[in-house]
Parts: sequence; C-alpha cells; structure tokens
Amino acid sequence: MATLKEIRGRIGSVRNIAQITRAMEMVAASRMKRAQEAILAARPYSDELRDALGRVAAAVTEEVHPLLARRPVRRIGLIVVTTDRGLAGSINSNAIRATLRYLNERSRSDDAASVEIEAITVGRKGRDALRRVGVPIAAHFSQLGDRPSFGDVTPLARLVVDDFIEGKYDEIAIEYSSFISTLTQRPVIKTILPVEQPEMEEHGATTNDEYLFEPSPEAVIRRLLPHYVAIDIYRAVLENNASEQSARMIAMRNSTDNANELIDDLTLVYNKTRQANITREMSEIASGAEALAG
Repeated sequence: MATLKEIRGRIGSVRNIAQITRAMEMVAASRMKRAQEAILAARPYSDELRDALGRVAAAVTEEVHPLLARRPVRRIGLIVVTTDRGLAGSINSNAIRATLRYLNERSRSDDAASVEIEAITVGRKGRDALRRVGVPIAAHFSQLGDRPSFGDVTPLARLVVDDFIEGKYDEIAIEYSSFISTLTQRPVIKTILPVEQPEMEEHGATTNDEYLFEPSPEAVIRRLLPHYVAIDIYRAVLENNASEQSARMIAMRNSTDNANELIDDLTLVYNKTRQANITREMSEIASGAEALAG
C-alpha cells in the first residue's frame, strides 16, 4: 500500500496537470472563437466562387485553359492537411484513416491499376504518419500558425497549379477536417483540379444561366482559375484550423475533468489510508498499555 507521502505527491502531480490542461483549454477556446469566425466568413465567398467558376467553365471548352483539361487519371496529387501539434483528440488519426482509405479505394478501382498517388502534406502530424506507412511525399508545408493568412497558402497553390499544368498530376485532391460544430469535425476529401462542371438538373439541362462576360469567358476564366485553386486550399486550411482548436479545447476539457476525478479518488484513498494508520497506531498504543499493566 502506498504511503501517505506518496499519495500526497500523486495528488500534487495530478493537480498540476489539471491546472495545465485547464489553461490549455482556455487558450484553445480563445483561438477556436477566432478560427470559427474566420471559416464562417470565408465559406460564402468560397462557395460562390466555386459555383461561378463552374458556370463559366460550362461556357468554354477545355482547350481555353490547361487547368480545365480532363486527362486519363494516372497520377494524383493529394494535399493532406493536418496539424503541427498534438493534444487535439482524434482529429489527426481520423484524417489519416480517411487518407489511407482513399488511397486503397483509388488503387482498387478497375482501371486504376497503374495510378500513382503522391502526398503534399500540410502539418507535421500528417507527414510523419504517411512516412511511417510508406506513402511518397512530394512536398511538405508546416508552421502556418493559428492565424493562417491567404499569403501562407499561395506557395502551395502555385506548386499544385504548376504541377497540374506540366502534367505531373492528372488530378489534384485535398483532404482536411471539415468544421461541423464544436463537438464534430469530419474528414473530407474532394477534387479541386480539374474544375468540376455544374451539376445537371432533373430535366437534363445544366444549372448554368445566361451570363454576359466582359471581355470574354476565356479571359474571365484565365484570371479566376489560379485564384480559385488558392481560395479552395485556403478554405481547407481554415476549416482544419477551426477543427483543430475545437478538438483541442474538448480534449483538454476532458483531460481536466478526468484529472479532477482522479484527485477526488486519490483524496478518498488518502483519507482511508490516514484513518487506517490512526486506527493501527491507537491499537498499538492500547496493546502496549495492556502489556505494561500486565
């Protein structure tokens, strides 16, 4: 049985841990609020830009811009967005599982026997996990911070655009943790290049409306396409950042609650051990008195 000194030491250690996790929870809560505001502000712009670009793409041919070219898929560039730091619950493990599932599904398709997939990682956790399972990594970006700016993702956007135009990849996809709510973050994988055409209505016509372009649809789409790719990547980074801060806040709150429960349990053990020691000492004193009296 542990001594009273050892139990007191464990209580002190757990109490220190609870103070640390409580502080980390408060920091994450503050960062989560900013991250949520950033993604809620970016979503409408990203959605409208994607929809508008799809409509413009429906009015031109694929020869207008190489980013619209649809080729047989033989090489895929997969951008994997994870966190640089841990202590964020299961957000990174869920993202890695979704990534590996995507790799297996693409490699098992009937006509994809020769498909090669390379990862472009954003965040150390994803890079380290993919290295362990032997996934080739073409490039790595990290240290975007808790307030990533649009300028932070432009090098990555420029890289994937150049690789797609040069034919290194026939398709560019991105994986990130989508922010659903404070308690829910869901891994998402979607294709960003080539640009998807508008969906068909039930009667078979496209959703494209009649637009007048100045100077021309071709000129508009040449200007919008690179910006669209950067915006899509920026949104994914913001989504993942909001998910990270939310997951870390919840994880630290659970850790604090568990630490407080452990302190209560250890305090109960301490009191029982103390009472047992007092009872034993009283018994020894009584036995000693009886021996002297006899």
